[in-house]
Amino acid sequence: MAGSTSPAARPAPPVLRLDGIAKTFGGARALKGVSFEVAPGEVHGLLGKNGSGKSTLVKILAGFHAPDPGGVMEFNGEAVTLPLKPGDFRRLGMSFVHQNLGLVPSLTVLENLRLSDLTAGRRGFINWSAERRAAREALARFDVAFDPDQRIDRLSAVDRALLAIVRAFEEIRVAREASGKPGLVLLDEPTPFLPREGVEKLFTLMRSIASHGSSVVFISHDIDEVMTITDRATVLRDGDVAGSLVTPEATHEQVVEMIVGRKLARTVPLRTAKVVERKPRMRLEGAASAKLKPSSVTIGEGEIVGLTGLIGSGYEELPYLAFGARPTTGGTLSLEGGAAMALASLNPRKAIELGLALLPGDRQGASGVDTLPIVDNMFLPDIERFFSRGFLNHRRMKREAWQLGETFEVRPNDPLLKLSALSGGNAQKVLVARWMNRKPRLLLLDEPTQGVDVGTRQQIFTALRAAAAQGMSVLCASSDAEQLADICDRVLVFARGAICEELVGAQISKDSIAEACYASLERASPANGTQP
Repeated sequence: MAGSTSPAARPAPPVLRLDGIAKTFGGARALKGVSFEVAPGEVHGLLGKNGSGKSTLVKILAGFHAPDPGGVMEFNGEAVTLPLKPGDFRRLGMSFVHQNLGLVPSLTVLENLRLSDLTAGRRGFINWSAERRAAREALARFDVAFDPDQRIDRLSAVDRALLAIVRAFEEIRVAREASGKPGLVLLDEPTPFLPREGVEKLFTLMRSIASHGSSVVFISHDIDEVMTITDRATVLRDGDVAGSLVTPEATHEQVVEMIVGRKLARTVPLRTAKVVERKPRMRLEGAASAKLKPSSVTIGEGEIVGLTGLIGSGYEELPYLAFGARPTTGGTLSLEGGAAMALASLNPRKAIELGLALLPGDRQGASGVDTLPIVDNMFLPDIERFFSRGFLNHRRMKREAWQLGETFEVRPNDPLLKLSALSGGNAQKVLVARWMNRKPRLLLLDEPTQGVDVGTRQQIFTALRAAAAQGMSVLCASSDAEQLADICDRVLVFARGAICEELVGAQISKDSIAEACYASLERASPANGTQP
């Protein structure tokens, strides 16, 4: 028939189409009706500030969150019933690399690589020889040389990230061969764990997937990476789609403007206000690690200094290096103008003796002990003071723990409850109380309010301000610009492992910190490795 279009000539439908995807938590709308498409063979960027809705959208696609009614999802032109159940994404032909990688540390490379297939329950037995051969073939396809029998917890962070990426890409390859339809890989901030050569290898894998017709959604804060590897990008802002761009035709400034919501005034220097003169409390000189270029910071008595940047910028390294909790490649620490000590000679016990305290960002894995009661968690660093004549005074410990619980409003305030019985916010109060009760000279914090409610945030902020007013100094690493704006006297912004900007006094606001994080990418250079 004249004028008709044959099926072969019809354009392929989008691999993924979303229309009006919304999500409400309590009274807050995390997503306000997100709509966008990912074409076959496309590498599609997804950008936005922290809190813009990226993670919520990923969790909806993975089946962890149910969207609000009314949203539409199509995959390869076919309607998908929402909400998705956990694991449904594999049936559709999607695979994910989450920020936490989703690997099981106690299992081997082989077991993690083949986990979804091995646990599907479709076979009565496992042919381990065949599985090992399939694993080697999969690794070879991506030019990655791992021993299939090596445990995950013995791999470096870089190798774990590469394995998670290979697993996701391999799942899509298998799904495409089985269905004949394109698949979709969603990569949620995969590059902070990778060195430059690892990023280049990842980009090669992404192009390989796209060249075979499947698609990639690449979620990243690194604008340069997004502009290098993607065909198009969608920007989320405050739960809405702020816009989309054809990235090869866009400029860095256009992308930043779309992310932050207005044009950056780059001609006005951020460093205009004078720093209040304070008695020096701590000096880090040339602190460096595998992620951090030599960086120097001075913290005054009673001063709260914030450290921030985009994911992978290295800002979170300094508190751990100052506490002797991570390997260092150089640098010294001096307190109260005293003699400099090599960071390599420090360890957590010595740091505590010097009057330092560290609250890690990983509350469950590195800070608290969920299986122990509140009283034990509060006094783990200084339990010796409760011993008398060889006996532990449990009654005194419990009494002091209850008093601390009242001061920091821990609810329920029962010292004998296990830490795991508390909400995330109340568990964090216990751990903040642990260190502040010791009245350290310097409190080192990494994401102190991560995952806690607004009320708990304000309680922690009030406690920090009160302690600083009494002379305690604080070094706070955080990705939360609003938090830093609330409590900090100064904020140091990092990019690519170096300090690039300093905000002081009236310059510090949620918007100015966010803008500086993105603007700092262009200012980052080897010459900017130290604070002026």
